[in-house]
Amino acid sequence: MAELRTDRLVLRRWRESDLEPWAAMNADPEVREHLGDLLTREQSAASVARFQAEFDQRGYGWWAVEVEAAGEFIGFAGLDEVDDYMPFTGVEIGWRLARSAWGLGYATEAALAVLAHGFDTLELPEILAVTTATNLRSQAVMRRIGMTRDPAEDFDDPTEPEGPLRRNVLYRIARNAKV
Repeated sequence: MAELRTDRLVLRRWRESDLEPWAAMNADPEVREHLGDLLTREQSAASVARFQAEFDQRGYGWWAVEVEAAGEFIGFAGLDEVDDYMPFTGVEIGWRLARSAWGLGYATEAALAVLAHGFDTLELPEILAVTTATNLRSQAVMRRIGMTRDPAEDFDDPTEPEGPLRRNVLYRIARNAKV
């Protein structure tokens, strides 16, 4: 599995030492605001095991993101296949960072590295991104990395009840797009 590096970050395999900060992130209501219910430590551990298994099977997935200078785990970024129940298909990019890492440009930096890997190494023709209509921070990252949105493609997540998590937006970027 490729390890990705940027000026400040290392996107790498998950380590056992990542579990506690990952579980803390998933128990943080602000981090989970646009994602749904808080996760228990056990649910967080199960997600890491799933991430590792999917990476082994497909050769891509969710990397742990670390600030290289401090050796500090700050979240994840990567690529995943769009869920079968969505009204579109493809591979989507995503990220989730601890609140302490917000506003420092890390999400954009990690996302650009993931895009480059998806296009240059995996040779994907297109990469998608999905978030709730109210998640303006993630939408700003999507725009910064060159993704565009057609409001006609916005959709209701079929797994969410009525409420702020139901309405979603879809962003896209083609392999030959200029970032």
